Amino acid sequence: MKSTQSAPKTIEEYIAAFPHEQQALLNAVAQSIRAAAPGAQERISYGMPAFFLDSILVYFALQTRYVGFYPTPEAVLFFAEELQGYKTSKGAVQFPLDQAMPFELIQKIVRHRIEMNRAANAAD
Repeated sequence: MKSTQSAPKTIEEYIAAFPHEQQALLNAVAQSIRAAAPGAQERISYGMPAFFLDSILVYFALQTRYVGFYPTPEAVLFFAEELQGYKTSKGAVQFPLDQAMPFELIQKIVRHRIEMNRAANAAD
């Protein structure tokens, strides 16, 4: 992201701060999340694009060599088998820029997060 700009206030502003070729990828990631979570609120949180529906669903951010995808620790554990080919940590996944973006997996994780949020709200 360009350091001369002020902090983005929207996901569109966040994406617009990157070079054109990276914007296309980030827009595709955002569209993938939107398709899996219609009606989700879009925000910038912790300086990253974030999607909320009842609670946080996911965050994502462009890094030098990968797109960081942050679906919460529970989701990383739940999808551990499907995420084996990617570097993961407690609540994060790294999708390398030199590989095809796994849009179907991203959507699957987002739909799972929606289910988890709804279950948590129902339990309250």
